[in-house]
Amino acid sequence: MNTKVVIYSRVNCHLCAEAEKSVREVLTEIPFELKVIDINGDQELEKLYSEEVPVITINGDVHDYYKVDKQRLLKALRALNG
Repeated sequence: MNTKVVIYSRVNCHLCAEAEKSVREVLTEIPFELKVIDINGDQELEKLYSEEVPVITINGDVHDYYKVDKQRLLKALRALNG
């Protein structure tokens, strides 16, 4: 199974930039597909995540809000990849 990590983000959001940096650091240790989605202008995503960005999902399930715990993310990804 190809693990997919999505970061729901906003432009000019320093927490979003920090989260993306952390997720990219984890990507150097374990392979997964990464997608960063700017929620600005998407009414549905803004309604879902407006006050919680960045939101990090793994295979569609919410993993983290606001900040990324790299060790926790690594542990979750390793569990999925066996």
